[in-house]
Amino acid sequence: MRRTTNGGSVDQQPGAPVGAGTEPAPARRRRYVPVTGKFVVAQVSALGWLGLSVLLSLPWVRELATTITVVPAILVVGFVAYLPGWLVAFLAASLLLDRQPPLRRSHPTIPVTVLVAARNEADRIQETISYIARQDYPGPIEVLVVDNGSTDGTRALAEAYGAATGQRVRCIDEPRPGKSHALNTGLAAVETELVITLDADTLLHPQAIRQVMARLLSAPPDVQAVAGSVLVRNSRDNLWTRMQEWDYFLGIASVKRMQGLYQGTLVAQGAFSLYRAQALLQAGGWPDAIGEDIVLTWQLMRRGPGSTTSPPRSPSPPPRPGSSTWPASGPAGRGA
Repeated sequence: MRRTTNGGSVDQQPGAPVGAGTEPAPARRRRYVPVTGKFVVAQVSALGWLGLSVLLSLPWVRELATTITVVPAILVVGFVAYLPGWLVAFLAASLLLDRQPPLRRSHPTIPVTVLVAARNEADRIQETISYIARQDYPGPIEVLVVDNGSTDGTRALAEAYGAATGQRVRCIDEPRPGKSHALNTGLAAVETELVITLDADTLLHPQAIRQVMARLLSAPPDVQAVAGSVLVRNSRDNLWTRMQEWDYFLGIASVKRMQGLYQGTLVAQGAFSLYRAQALLQAGGWPDAIGEDIVLTWQLMRRGPGSTTSPPRSPSPPPRPGSSTWPASGPAGRGA
């Protein structure tokens, strides 16, 4: 799968602020609406839509009831139309009410490590690193590639790209199979306060690192993670990629942004997320489990509430046959 990314969301717990960025952007005063108030407005709007749906569907329910009786007819229509309609209406109303806080540090410069766990990614690793090298982030970026038992020369190609381009690339080995082992080995070798996880098949939007770094440094000091938005890159290729685009946009990006509004985004996805390294160590790193990014996010949330999501800007193709990829979910944290 090929993805490109941008945007962000955050997971919080008590912690100290990280470094300083460039000059704060001038703050614009906006009328503050409490999260509870937004939830009530979104819920009332969704319930109003539900009431209209019930009214319009009465002829359908009556006709269906003549065939399967009243209670089954209500249940069928409820699960087919009422419940999905209410959920989508609540999502739409929430997104209309969501306003991302302005970035107080738009061009931070503190060092960051991009951690890439890779297994047999020889045909992609150089392109992935090239997109990191093209970032408009003004601070130092180190790419740390953890070779998870590759047999196709992934590590050699990554090192060769770094030597040829001047991009700082460091490679280490983790022979034990499993993404969680590779990420934890990489985490132990990280030398910066902040670390970004990036799947070896994910392409970064040119502003991606700057945006997630700026979001973290513009958030409250107890924010511990920022998850970037991930979208399908080749969404116009065929029916499958069009379906996947809607899965990423509606089922992942939009839902996570809604969760972020209510300070409860549930996943900082491994495909593209920014963390405080110390928070990861305190949480015990990535567990050896299916959906390790989900479990880790919940571990972070147990240590402190919250979550938010920045608007997505970029895209990613579906899996190729035989490709070595790990599934990615979404973000977590609390808004600034």
